[in-house]
Amino acid sequence: MNGPRFNEWIQSPKVRVIDHEGENLGVMYTREAMAAAQEVGLDLVEVSPNADPPVAKFLDVGKYKYEAQKKANLARKSQKTQEIKEIKMRPNIDDHDYDTKMKKVAEFIEEGDKVKVTMRFRGRELSHGQLGMNVLQRVAEQVAEVAKVEAYPRMEGRQMLMVLAPK
Repeated sequence: MNGPRFNEWIQSPKVRVIDHEGENLGVMYTREAMAAAQEVGLDLVEVSPNADPPVAKFLDVGKYKYEAQKKANLARKSQKTQEIKEIKMRPNIDDHDYDTKMKKVAEFIEEGDKVKVTMRFRGRELSHGQLGMNVLQRVAEQVAEVAKVEAYPRMEGRQMLMVLAPK
């Protein structure tokens, strides 16, 4: 059974009862409380099972479960998942290309995503790793106000990687 326990599924012999108007009726035997709830056409729902004695309310179970599910869906909808976006560059990148890529990096960080900057080396460029490192340091300095470097530049095969995260 999922959701809160109600009516005959409540296991404790005594419960603290709150009626449908929110008034505390005090501690009662569970059977008496169930009878009182059925008199007003509602169910006895356990709202705080870990209290001593457990707290139970006069509610409509279907409506209570529906409201709880609606609240959970709203919470799930409002949370933002953080994605990792990738920007690929070359060590001898031209200024205009660099500026275009930096606009994208800024855009991704503003949206709250992480950015993985990949510096790809081909052929002889590999022997000039310092050129790639310089470009990545320039990227890190340029976005220093809005992002922090989460993973500093490191070589992985023929590419150098750096991860930026929003501050």
